[in-house]
Amino acid sequence: MKLSVTGLTKTYGPHVALNELALEIPDARVLCLIGPSGGGKSTLLRVLGGLETPDNGSISLLGTPLPHTAAGLLAHRRRNGFLFQQFNLFPHLSALRNLTLPLEEVHDKTPDEARAIAREALDRFGLLAHADKLPSQLSGGQQQRVGIARAIASEPQVLFLDEPTSALDPEMTAEVLELIQELAEEGQNIILSTHEMGFARAVADQVAFLAEGRIVESGPPATLFGEPSSALCQRFLSRVMRY
Repeated sequence: MKLSVTGLTKTYGPHVALNELALEIPDARVLCLIGPSGGGKSTLLRVLGGLETPDNGSISLLGTPLPHTAAGLLAHRRRNGFLFQQFNLFPHLSALRNLTLPLEEVHDKTPDEARAIAREALDRFGLLAHADKLPSQLSGGQQQRVGIARAIASEPQVLFLDEPTSALDPEMTAEVLELIQELAEEGQNIILSTHEMGFARAVADQVAFLAEGRIVESGPPATLFGEPSSALCQRFLSRVMRY
């Protein structure tokens, strides 16, 4: 996965979320975004995924410039998968229907095709027995697994994950991180933000440290975690990895 970002700026009123951000990733299967809360990780993910439009700057992902038109951005979103902090499942729909609905409405699958794809995805993650349950009848870990199953059911080029374990307890966190690692080992391109430094160090090919809307430094995890070059990254890692 090749990613090139130049001069990316995104503001919300007076708040500058991304401040002329630049990032070059020549090749990676998994890119982890780390840094303090409010540093711009979620905004960058949403812009890369085409869910938000930047005020300025350019992006090339997988060798293709990110489109600027509404139709182009819609096609970009359809090619990729998303999972965010709160599970974002439709609360009134079963686990199975949470998968079949976007397959039918967004990816133009017939009901029979969508059902077959959805059942296969749920079965892959050990959820087929829960296919008819509502999200409220599932544990947090099960809900997040349904969310991941929905995100990859359409075979996305890139899977975007924003703090996918932030709402989970330690046991469920480990379960979901293991699932993400399995996807990476199977060849899925993944860009995610996380506060799980051990996971980032073990699974990522490249890690980018964001603060104040900029990429402060980036590189392979062994380098960034072992020898961070910026004082800002050094302080951040010393705090979050102290215990």
